[in-house]
Amino acid sequence: MNHRSTRDVVVDLQKHGRLIEITDPVSPHLEMAEIQRRVYERGGPALLFSNVVGSRFPMASNLFGSLEQARFLFRKTIDRVRRAIELKIDPTALFKNPFRYASAPWTAWSMLPKPVRSGPVLAHSLPLSELPQLVSWPRDGGAFVTLPQVLSMGIETSLMKANLGMYRIQLSGNVYEKDREIGLHYQLHRGIGVHHQAAMAAGKPFRVTITVGGTPAMTLAAVMPLPEGLSELTFAGALAGHRIPMVTHPSHAPIYADADFMITGTIDPERTKPEGPFGDHLGYYANVHEFPLMRVERVSHRPGAIWPFTVVGRPPQEDTTFGELIHELTGDVIPTVLPGVKGVHAVDAAGVHPLLLAIGSERYTPYRRPDRPQELLTQANAILGQGQLSLAKYLWIANQIDAPELDIHDIASFFQHMLERVDWSRDLHFQTRTTMDTLDYSGEGFNQGSKVVIAATGAKKRSLLQDATQIPKLPDTVLSAKLALPGVVALQVRQGLSLRSLAESLDESWESQSGEGVPLLVLTEDCEFASKSLKNWLWVTFTRSNPAIDIDGVHAFTDFKHWGCRGPLVIDARIKPHHAPPLVEDPDVSAKVDAMAARGGPLSQFL
Repeated sequence: MNHRSTRDVVVDLQKHGRLIEITDPVSPHLEMAEIQRRVYERGGPALLFSNVVGSRFPMASNLFGSLEQARFLFRKTIDRVRRAIELKIDPTALFKNPFRYASAPWTAWSMLPKPVRSGPVLAHSLPLSELPQLVSWPRDGGAFVTLPQVLSMGIETSLMKANLGMYRIQLSGNVYEKDREIGLHYQLHRGIGVHHQAAMAAGKPFRVTITVGGTPAMTLAAVMPLPEGLSELTFAGALAGHRIPMVTHPSHAPIYADADFMITGTIDPERTKPEGPFGDHLGYYANVHEFPLMRVERVSHRPGAIWPFTVVGRPPQEDTTFGELIHELTGDVIPTVLPGVKGVHAVDAAGVHPLLLAIGSERYTPYRRPDRPQELLTQANAILGQGQLSLAKYLWIANQIDAPELDIHDIASFFQHMLERVDWSRDLHFQTRTTMDTLDYSGEGFNQGSKVVIAATGAKKRSLLQDATQIPKLPDTVLSAKLALPGVVALQVRQGLSLRSLAESLDESWESQSGEGVPLLVLTEDCEFASKSLKNWLWVTFTRSNPAIDIDGVHAFTDFKHWGCRGPLVIDARIKPHHAPPLVEDPDVSAKVDAMAARGGPLSQFL
């Protein structure tokens, strides 16, 4: 199936029993989002809302509801893309096995964007306010586009230099002028920023087009972490199986001709406006901040248009599939970009950017096995110098030579391997007062925070505590303690107790012999919740802590500006006053969806 529109996708999924149509009236204000979250959580099918309250357009969600369904959508092209990536890694493979790569010329041709004069998306104009107004969380500042394809050129003229990204778009609310203004939220290390800067420096209008729908390849390409200067349209064409048609004209940014919906306009060169709040993928609200303002010049849609959407929130959500599929397609490229690095895993359950796991290799002195990280630190710095990977707060990197079978996606086993070997007196390497993810409010300010590299190599140093009844004796300030993972204890302490005070009390009371099996303590408000599952522990620990401020340890010391500790490391993952509030459903909407489930029908099993 060569999908050219969202309707093509819906028909394809429905034909194969992968989609449920909901004909009951459903509001895009909170109700659809609640339904989508429940259906995704229960492994349900794609959804078509054909009776949308307040809108004449159908809406579709959960199109990427699982990795298996994403593979299905791209079933005609995904193997071709894999083979193209194989040739990128090893061009000589073409000569070794020419029949395997017979599709390579066609794939290369499809990667060239196709300039056109018009397209279906320009068929019908409409006011901005008539677009579907999706509101996902109770405190959201207005309606947002959650699967936007944002296209920009800056001062470039070649489509091969076009940037395609997924930056959230606020359609209404706050102080945006109705039908004339929208908010464009883009963050650090996004390609659109390069174009914006170039246009401002040249004194030229910065034109942007936002499209929604069309081939699902455009949606996936918009989140693809390609090298700067390489257009995501090339990847979209390869995955779509056809050249991406783009309407070009000096008066506007390129317009994706096959999209379902289109908004085009110009970024105001002098003004910003408050954007947000918005329930985001870390599981908290992104607060209100000044972001670029787009003056809308035209809004249009194709015949039979369907509005695709997703809902973001505490992971996993539907956008988890994007990361899984991208890793599946491109994971083998990592060693060609980062020599010695065998793999990198941005952990979805921890909000993606807060936590990176990596496997490197100590290769330089095979005649003398190092007793401490050496090349691993070089590789860690290289990882943190790569685009959006630079936004990570925690990078844990292991040595492949210590455990060749180590699986970077088996998170529990990875942490066990690291905690059995780590030496907190030498293996912590901080970067302070640096940048961090815009959506992460654990730092000292907007886009401000710190990082820590935890690099461990060598033989196993300790056996980790696995029996919760054997947790070492703790000071009276600790109200409760739960074993979260082997060697990791979640603590709940007396209200108002500072991290330093806790560390000092542990200095006095920690029994070194019995405590050797517990190298990591995590301070939380609710140790029962944090220890209930690996996902809970990852989310609490790494979204609610800023390494330079929230890490302390038993018997801590500073030696020539190197900080370490000789006892357990302590991470303060309590909620602080400056943190953004977590996402919570509206109870009235939840009750309404519960009632929908009680009525029965094909959807009820997923609600």
